[in-house]
Amino acid sequence: MSTAPLRRIQDVVFDVGETALPAPTGAPLPPPHLREVVVSPAAQIAPPERPPTEAAPRPGKAGRSFAGAFTGWCAEQCRRHGLAAVLAACSLGGMVLFWHVATTYRLDFYIRFSNIPTPADVWQSVLQAGSNGKFITNIGMSLRRIFIGFALAGVAGVGLGLVIGRYRRMHELLFPAFEALRPIPAIAWVPISIMLWPDNEVSIVFITFIGAFFPILLNTVSGVQAVDAVLLRAGQCLGAREPQLMWHVVLPGAMPQIFTGLAVGMGVAWVSLIAAEMISGQFGIGYFTWEAYSLIAYSDIVLGMITIGVLGLACSWLIRLAGKFQMPWLEFAKAGGRS
Repeated sequence: MSTAPLRRIQDVVFDVGETALPAPTGAPLPPPHLREVVVSPAAQIAPPERPPTEAAPRPGKAGRSFAGAFTGWCAEQCRRHGLAAVLAACSLGGMVLFWHVATTYRLDFYIRFSNIPTPADVWQSVLQAGSNGKFITNIGMSLRRIFIGFALAGVAGVGLGLVIGRYRRMHELLFPAFEALRPIPAIAWVPISIMLWPDNEVSIVFITFIGAFFPILLNTVSGVQAVDAVLLRAGQCLGAREPQLMWHVVLPGAMPQIFTGLAVGMGVAWVSLIAAEMISGQFGIGYFTWEAYSLIAYSDIVLGMITIGVLGLACSWLIRLAGKFQMPWLEFAKAGGRS
């Protein structure tokens, strides 16, 4: 074989590091479009240039950027929730306006407003109660009872609901007993709770627990039973054991209905608490309202009712806020499903 064709590509070299190596003898000819290509050391890839370092922002600029971000966040919240806030304000304002007109002009059309205090009278009671330590003590006692009773009901209701909804034998064993007790109203438990527990404080917490327990239990059972069986089989195929299925599949799947039960249970817990405080309590917002009725202090009656509504609204809002943090995926589903 003649070596003449190899001389045609003697200019083609290959760079290895900084040494140019000629093509080895006996190597096959390169394609025609590469025969005049010469790779020289000068054509080596240069190291990437380091980006220029930016100067640290000045405090004023950082402050302006934070202020701009905060302003943008506020604008976004106003855009998303501004209309809802306006509608809510119109709803509450309309109710207060009707109350003012009905009590000022003493309307009497089968419903009598002659003895109902005006908003101005109730506002005077609010100012007096703000400087009264007894009223603040009553609110603190009610909040303490509602949180203890609701926390116990939440733990027991969710725990038993997961077990009853997940295992058929446990459902057959426990659910009939709870179904027999569920129709009994919380107010009917007051006499028996006074006999069961050593003092009134524990009795009131027990009645609050009863009021919140059954809505939480039923919603948890319903949520567990509604979990897609495909998800359970997929977890089992991936090697998940029963505790892992319960924690990572069943509980997240039932979470929407669990929080629905918590919200409903909180409302029923407040009803039960106020009834128990009116009957057997010595402190609490329910006792304050009943005492005002006994003393014919009509403004304090309305003040107690408004306080109960505000406290219940705040508790429900906290539950919804916790649900948003625990279930962020529901926000995307609601965005596409609500007009």
